[in-house]
Amino acid sequence: MGDGMPMKMMMPSASDSASTKEYKAAMMHMMQSMPKSFTGDADVDFMTQMKAHHQGAIEMAKIVLANGKDPAVKKLAGEIVSSQQREIETIEQWLKAKGK
Repeated sequence: MGDGMPMKMMMPSASDSASTKEYKAAMMHMMQSMPKSFTGDADVDFMTQMKAHHQGAIEMAKIVLANGKDPAVKKLAGEIVSSQQREIETIEQWLKAKGK
């Protein structure tokens, strides 16, 4: 996860709220979903990394939709789910067209 976000920080603790545990799980899932190697093709690498990144954003948005209280935050989260799902579809179509 890099020096900026040690794995220890992402491990759930007993004192974490339910939503914090969910966020930590979503972050761990996103990081594990990231491709472990790069192809050297900037376009392919961008698309594969962004697919996992966008899925992580969707998972996090769904957590606030289920647990959040602020209507403005929940509205933004709903918009993020919609837009990121469309972008994932675009990425998947592009990768399929490139044989990836």
